[in-house]
Amino acid sequence: MAFTGSAGPPENREVRHSRVRFSVIRNILALMLREMSTRYGRTPGGYIWGVLEPLAAIMFLSIGFSLLLRSPSLGTSFLLFYTTGYVVFNIYQVIAKSTSMAISFSKALLRFPAVNWFDALVARFVLNSLTGIMISIMLFAVILSIVESRTVLDLGPIIEAFALAMLLGLGIGTLNCTLIGLFPLWDVVWGIITRPLFLASGIIYIYEDLPKLAQDILWYNPLIHVTGLTRSGFYTTYSPTYINTLYVFYVGIILLFFGLLLTRRYSRDILNR
Repeated sequence: MAFTGSAGPPENREVRHSRVRFSVIRNILALMLREMSTRYGRTPGGYIWGVLEPLAAIMFLSIGFSLLLRSPSLGTSFLLFYTTGYVVFNIYQVIAKSTSMAISFSKALLRFPAVNWFDALVARFVLNSLTGIMISIMLFAVILSIVESRTVLDLGPIIEAFALAMLLGLGIGTLNCTLIGLFPLWDVVWGIITRPLFLASGIIYIYEDLPKLAQDILWYNPLIHVTGLTRSGFYTTYSPTYINTLYVFYVGIILLFFGLLLTRRYSRDILNR
């Protein structure tokens, strides 16, 4: 009798935990499907625009700078050079923006007890990460087939750079999720503050091209490490010594920690506004 009584509770706890996990996964998938239908389902072409938008930006950069410069800082193709910088920056930007709006986008659903802010945050992060990776693979495949290049890919640095960009986007987005929810004006302020980020992240140049003073300042921008790491995976002759992946990782983790802490504390206040 004693053995039977002691075996019951652990089994019940395991069943409850399984149900909770299934409920969380179900909520996340439902939120992902909702966003897919909202963002892409109402636009003719759907996901095609997700590919065309960054491709158009890269094309304009390539054409514009090819008229001003003889050759890019690495290799001979402006198209490939700007793609290696822009794509990873775009993943960071999209994830940061989408996760910062996770609560406001799903505000109506978050009033139900079965759905919480964490489900909304994870759903937006996973969907936009997978979409960004898929679009990046398609862009690189198209551009490498167009450009006459003998590129030998080193997937290690490329995968690491994409993971770090996603972590930074999640960290910034989670922190801004609370700040924008509590102070709506912060969305405008953040947009103004980060407007020069495109120029400061090494998309149209490499770190080594900069003067020493600019290098000392921009080194603290984690995104310039990410773009440099991406390019090291595409250009075998490029071995940047300034990159510090641990620095980027710690910045992302610290931002994510405080973002989750604040969002957990103030999510209910944001919903009640």
